Amino acid sequence: MRKISNVFYITIGLIVLAVGYGVIDPERFEAGTGIVKNFVSTAFGWYYMLLMTLLVGVSIYLIFSPYGKIRLGKDTDRPQFSTITWIAMLFSAGMGIGLVFYGAAEPLSHFAVNPATAEPGTNAAFRESMRQTFLHYGIHIWALYGIVALCLAYFQFRKGEPGLISATLKPIFGDKMKGPWGTIIDVLAVFATSFGVATSLGFGAVQINAGLNYLFGFEIGIRSQFIIISVVTVLFIMSAWSGLSKGIRYLSNTNLVLALALLGFMLILGPTLLIMNIFTDSVGGYVSDFIDLSLSTAPLNAGNREWLDTWTIFYWAWWISWAPFVSMFIARVSKGRTIREFMVGVLLAPSILSFIWFSAFGTTAIEIQKSGAADLASANTEIVVFQLFSQLPWSTLTSAFAILLITSFFITSADSATFVLGMQSTYGSLTPPNSVKMIWGLIQSGIAIILLSVGGLSALQNTIIIAALPFSFIILFMVTALFKELQKDVKHSKRPKH
Repeated sequence: MRKISNVFYITIGLIVLAVGYGVIDPERFEAGTGIVKNFVSTAFGWYYMLLMTLLVGVSIYLIFSPYGKIRLGKDTDRPQFSTITWIAMLFSAGMGIGLVFYGAAEPLSHFAVNPATAEPGTNAAFRESMRQTFLHYGIHIWALYGIVALCLAYFQFRKGEPGLISATLKPIFGDKMKGPWGTIIDVLAVFATSFGVATSLGFGAVQINAGLNYLFGFEIGIRSQFIIISVVTVLFIMSAWSGLSKGIRYLSNTNLVLALALLGFMLILGPTLLIMNIFTDSVGGYVSDFIDLSLSTAPLNAGNREWLDTWTIFYWAWWISWAPFVSMFIARVSKGRTIREFMVGVLLAPSILSFIWFSAFGTTAIEIQKSGAADLASANTEIVVFQLFSQLPWSTLTSAFAILLITSFFITSADSATFVLGMQSTYGSLTPPNSVKMIWGLIQSGIAIILLSVGGLSALQNTIIIAALPFSFIILFMVTALFKELQKDVKHSKRPKH
């Protein structure tokens, strides 16, 4: 156990305290974290909007700057994974269950239940629903993930530092990052990762349970969800045991194939021409309104500001809390790529795929709602997609496909997380011991099961979003350290060779 760092023990202690409080007094835990979360959203909303927009600007600058040709590794290194497999890994780790969970539900909610500014059910609300969904799942998220991942990959593979968040800050803080301050930063990252993935496991179990109930009449409740999480835990631990090049690689490719197949079903069975027109129009609206969408804080409109707090600002904090996990994984699979190739791939490939996905599922759901064939807007989020399929041909087949895809994403996310948590708690090792990965896998599943049983997932969400605020400041330091070292790198490459 000499390879295990203090980060492992400290984080587990904090997890036990947080989960214990959630079990002993779940209502007070949720109320208390909710108050702090609301304060953070209200007081720091402007900051989150500026930060996410800044990261988009930095990402674009890096693509076109002289730094773009610098390789994430030695100059002779080349990518370990093919471009298709790499994109599949980005897509699986960064989005996963969320696309199936919210693919129809979010655009439908913005259209029929609570639009940002338009009247519910109008054509204006239809257009606005897509632009807002594109904002929440588009370039901003991937700029965030891309920048944090770039910092990690650059320092790890180019500079030979360990794969730790704290190691990226050495150009600014020096050897202080080897002591208590570095440990605090890494604990924050591991804490956010373990709870973030546990929350997704919980939501994934709820949606798989809803799908199995729809198809086979399985009971909906904690017992069924316990069985689902237990089965998936065995599967993702088996995958994690097989290593990065086998388990996660094969699962990511499977995810991409399943996702494209389900998307193909929706494009064919849904209103195909309208979907493509909505996609094109929504991309145009997203691009033309990009600055306004990025920086809108509605300071003089209390109703619109409440919507922003509930949706956009919530999302920015949520994605920031996920950045340690997703970015560490992206960094690990990106060795050998140039900064330009890396940033273009991370920004565009997942964003475009997400835009097509939401256009297909969102447009179809909204058209069904408008026609009066079914009231999808009143359904619980986890069953919207299954009720959508029930209005289309081959509903049993598409529902089964969706359950299979959710399960595959479920396994991949947990598998990737155990790898990242293993790295972070073993001094940044690129090959963390299987025993450590297994422990983290069981911890994540345990958190999900315990909090599902006491109804504590909302409190868990609040906790993660609160943790996102201090991590956002760390991101700014990471960007500063990155540019400090990139400047040295470029100057060194320009020196005459003797």
